[in-house]
Amino acid sequence: MADEEEEKDPKKKEDKVLKAAYEKTRKSLIARLDNWEDQRTWDEFYQTYWRLIYAVGIKAGLRPEEAHDCVQETILSIAKQSKKKLYDPNQGSFKTWLMNMTRWRINDQFRKRKKDTAMAGGDWENDRKTAVIDRFEDPKGDLLARLWDVEWKKNVADAALAKVKAQVSPKQYQIFDYYVVRQWEAKRVQEHLNVSMAQVYLAKHRVGAVLKRELARLEENADD
Repeated sequence: MADEEEEKDPKKKEDKVLKAAYEKTRKSLIARLDNWEDQRTWDEFYQTYWRLIYAVGIKAGLRPEEAHDCVQETILSIAKQSKKKLYDPNQGSFKTWLMNMTRWRINDQFRKRKKDTAMAGGDWENDRKTAVIDRFEDPKGDLLARLWDVEWKKNVADAALAKVKAQVSPKQYQIFDYYVVRQWEAKRVQEHLNVSMAQVYLAKHRVGAVLKRELARLEENADD
């Protein structure tokens, strides 16, 4: 039954795949962070940014397993740099810094693929045609930067919604999801969820205020 629903709703199938990727990568990552201080902070960092790194890696031409590795290596590299205090806000925004850290790890994955392909006697040149790595280093046509901007906006919205969901009642979030996120008509939301029109508008106002605050916080962190 669940499989039939996934066939009818591609988004559910995608969410299931991403959830599995999230749990797999998170478990491995946290194990590698085991001896470091403030593990909870790194777990929150992972929850906020893993999907962004993964999505950009996939769109850059990485395979799923390579994108998983890219997520782990990017966050581990950031954790190590953070301990050494190598990130200097005066040199640019966090958003750009995270993009560059991701860029380097994506490059690493393509270099590793090239090495593995050569060792296996494969044709790297043909495999390389499916990737966009060569264009990442071009400052005049930075494809990765454009990919990053698109995925960043989507990730900030998703991350903010996840934080909002933990701060409001399930019913209010459900109303907000149908009315604002999915853009159902208010009357349809009212009938579908068996709530009053006042509840629909109240949820929009209250949840919207929390969402606005979370979006501002995430964007502010990006510009630090």
